[in-house]
Amino acid sequence: MSIRSHGDAHQYPDTDIRAPVDIGLAERLFDELRRRTSRDRGITRASYGLGEQIAHDMVRREARKLGLDVTTDAAGNLYMTMKGREAGPAIFIGSHLDSVPMGGNFDGAAGVLLGLSVLSGYVGARIRPTRDITVMAIRAEESTWFGASYIGSRAAFGLLSAEELDHVKRSSDQIPLGAAIDAAGGDTAALRAGDVFLDTTKIALFIEPHIEQGPVLVERRLPVGIVTGIRGSFRYREARCVGTYAHSGATPREYRQDAVRAAAALVVELDAAWAQLSREGADLVVTFGQFSTDPAEAAFSKIAGHLSFSLDVRSEEPQTLDRMKTIVSGITAKIEAEHGVRFELGRLTASTPARMDKDLVNALSDLAQKLDIETQTMACGAGHDAAVFAAAGVATGMVFIRNAHGSHNPHEQMEMADFAEAARLISALCLDLPLKLLSQGAAAIA
Repeated sequence: MSIRSHGDAHQYPDTDIRAPVDIGLAERLFDELRRRTSRDRGITRASYGLGEQIAHDMVRREARKLGLDVTTDAAGNLYMTMKGREAGPAIFIGSHLDSVPMGGNFDGAAGVLLGLSVLSGYVGARIRPTRDITVMAIRAEESTWFGASYIGSRAAFGLLSAEELDHVKRSSDQIPLGAAIDAAGGDTAALRAGDVFLDTTKIALFIEPHIEQGPVLVERRLPVGIVTGIRGSFRYREARCVGTYAHSGATPREYRQDAVRAAAALVVELDAAWAQLSREGADLVVTFGQFSTDPAEAAFSKIAGHLSFSLDVRSEEPQTLDRMKTIVSGITAKIEAEHGVRFELGRLTASTPARMDKDLVNALSDLAQKLDIETQTMACGAGHDAAVFAAAGVATGMVFIRNAHGSHNPHEQMEMADFAEAARLISALCLDLPLKLLSQGAAAIA
């Protein structure tokens, strides 16, 4: 497949669709991001930290070179806008620029750089779109840093609480979220006052390009996925099972209060509940991502009196999440009685499932067929800022880009040829949107 440069606005064979993209810009910025935000192993761009700030400064610089209007909101989200020919609700393309510790170079950044490559393609081809198109670089999407989901996008809609600003702290240095936002040039006074930067009536649609974080597209040998929905979740990030330390040889089974055995029973019973709900047709995934005894006190010859773990439950179906919360409560109570232990699940965090807009999914599918781009419609198992836009009532879509080796690790492997396919699909969409989608924001006004 040949990749068209920013100067090529010719029609694609057998179509009447123009879809110019500047892949060279994206390649250059991916390389710069890797050089400037990599460490000994992988990429680290901490939310409201140095790496994320470097990335924001880079894309701001490129946006100004392209002559785009550039602004930020009180949370530091960055908006880069190409003015359209007509007034009306704007098209938003966006994703995040932070990463997990020792992550990959493409997670999040691919969405922002794809948006810039589309607008640079229009600049090079001297195309002015019908409506304003804004590329949004979103702050603090990765919940690993502050233990809260979608910080930047929620802040843009006025949904970030003062309690979070004061009490949620960054895992790497224990700096409170509010202090980190202010240090990065934000304005927490405005956030505390309820500042709402994004007006949903002025947004026709939001589309988030992102690498796929699972193996579906790789296994099916397809370059692009079109997302139908995003799973919501509930999570216990700092859960504990508390028992009693005792001698491993001197304590009979019936007198043990073994935190490891009790926590293992929780894993087994929740796995059985997951299997049963799946047999009933429910959408569900259950993960114990962390599971450890205290290295300072545990020993080979001791029954463990303490175990820390995390629990992450996700589903597209709100009723399934509610059902699993009840199941977790019942199972933990049962195990406490049987094993003489205590579960302290700690703070609960949650996100709401989000459905992608059916008209937008259909428009992307139809355009992909016209452009001869092979796609797969699919659900999204990970959380994304697109969920916040969908919950706000904005017509929302996601486009996945094939990516080997998963994500949140240094080995992400997105091919630029696949990135180019996704870019020309979104480029074509922005120039050929059905009137129904362009008027979404205006319909909300009425």
